[in-house]
Amino acid sequence: MNILAGLETFLYVISSALFYPVVAGLVLLTFWIVISFGSFLREYIDRKQGNSSVLNRYKKTLESEIQLFHVIARDGVPKQSQNEIPRFARNDSKQHNDALDIRLERFLQEAELGLIKSLDKIRFAIRVGPALGLMGTLIPMGISLSALAQGDMPKMAGSMVTAFTTTVVGLACGVAAYLMSLAKEKWVRADMREMEYLTELTLRTQKAEVRSQTTKENEDEIYEEA
Repeated sequence: MNILAGLETFLYVISSALFYPVVAGLVLLTFWIVISFGSFLREYIDRKQGNSSVLNRYKKTLESEIQLFHVIARDGVPKQSQNEIPRFARNDSKQHNDALDIRLERFLQEAELGLIKSLDKIRFAIRVGPALGLMGTLIPMGISLSALAQGDMPKMAGSMVTAFTTTVVGLACGVAAYLMSLAKEKWVRADMREMEYLTELTLRTQKAEVRSQTTKENEDEIYEEA
């Protein structure tokens, strides 16, 4: 019995010690939800106006990636002047296009992975909010029962108020995070589809430019030989 009583006391001490971290976590989560909701409203308004910051940033990064790829391919040719670079692109156009396919595919996958990871925080809030609310309910209830056994009614009433308050706050945070996640998941799926379209369109445009350049240079060579 002494061992069992000691274990119960130990668990009670741990439970009581967790109360303040749980309350602090709920307060921080509430502030985070409010800030996230403000960002959510701003993004919602922007998307209603047909402006997506994610897609705009992806377009700029995609253009930079294309330019960087051409610079790498160009600098990889030793002792070639700027005027001789198109000849290299012509002679190795298939290898150039294949490398560009791989590079853009990897770039697209990294961008999509970044979008998926952006949902981790909101999903974390969906899980943690109700969990903290439940912990914030059960811990004060234990304190309240202990106060009831000692006949301390004011302490009991205060603990019960705290218990129900933390429940409401935790559930509210979870519901708000869930509602935001519903819209954000739709936005992420739409952005991923648009990214795939932009990447494919850019890749086909680059291939068409290479083919056009190759044809033009071949015609110039034939004209010079003639």
